[in-house]
Amino acid sequence: MDAGLKFPELNVQTAGRKVAVAVSGGADSLLSLVLLKESGADIAAVHGCFLGMEKAEAAVAGLEKRCSELNVPLHVFDLTAEFDRLVVEPFVQEYLKGNTPNPCALCNPEIKFGVLYSAMRELGSELLGTGHYVRIAEDSRYGKVLARGADQGKDQSYFLSLVPRESLLNAVFPLGGHSKDQTYAELEKRGVEIPLPSESQEICFVPDDDYRQFLVDRNVKLPGPGEAVLTNGSKVGLHKGLWRYTQGQRRGLGIAWKAPLYVLDKDMKGNRLIVGPREELESEGCVADSFNFLVDFGDWPETVFIQTRYRQRSKPAKAVLDGSRMKFDFIETHSRPTPGQIVAVYTEEGAVLGGGIIRE
Repeated sequence: MDAGLKFPELNVQTAGRKVAVAVSGGADSLLSLVLLKESGADIAAVHGCFLGMEKAEAAVAGLEKRCSELNVPLHVFDLTAEFDRLVVEPFVQEYLKGNTPNPCALCNPEIKFGVLYSAMRELGSELLGTGHYVRIAEDSRYGKVLARGADQGKDQSYFLSLVPRESLLNAVFPLGGHSKDQTYAELEKRGVEIPLPSESQEICFVPDDDYRQFLVDRNVKLPGPGEAVLTNGSKVGLHKGLWRYTQGQRRGLGIAWKAPLYVLDKDMKGNRLIVGPREELESEGCVADSFNFLVDFGDWPETVFIQTRYRQRSKPAKAVLDGSRMKFDFIETHSRPTPGQIVAVYTEEGAVLGGGIIRE
């Protein structure tokens, strides 16, 4: 994967420079803080409270103690209103449109590399450090690029594909060459206690990862039940509201059929759930908008590698820029992409070319 990519040493990037490190209270960002301090950077810690100051009390108290021990200033920002407006409300609206949004991918450009990035600049810092498992590399063709982390099982470049290039080039990712096991080992070796040792849940603002109950509790007008039909229009059952389903879903449909059925699509206008057998899940391509180019499209290779889900191996495709939309024709069999999710585009070596939001 690394052919053609070079990864500069951390101290080469940061020694003597002012770096603000985004810390959550977890192991990843805490080790990033420690490693950046050891690299010779002039660091400060920044913590954004997204879900209200009361819910952040434990994290803030733990971070104050750790930062005091490390002799690092800590700046705490209440970003509750911004987080609700820029991440939570768009999440709700996407579900109402029948899509399946990815709030973590939206949080990165809007909050961590948006609001928090601006706060970092106001503090006089040059760079923003985070605990993401990604790398900034030197590519022989494109110059500085975002690249996959060394640990393929933990790589988070997919979630950063919507972050503007300028912000990424003013960021530093100390854990890009680490595995998760190494992170815990390095903290233990240094005797640094983790304020919040448990892993964060999948969507931080959704209790118990139950997005359906979250939407109900949000008190928005949710579409009601309707027909479940095959691609030929034949009715095979009923659905309980299109917002309750996502493409590729098999369990919980409540439809008795001669073969297992999967969610293929949603007819929002007709309030119908389109279902079908597994073989109909295969797709020949997808279309994305709101595209974030990390490398100019004219410089892309003829064949790119796209990833339409986080836990998915990237697969080859041909890309066509059609006005403000990107069209991808799959070269290999690909499961049907989910509208509202992110498509991240890579070179074969693992450099990120850009990312957008899947619409069809």
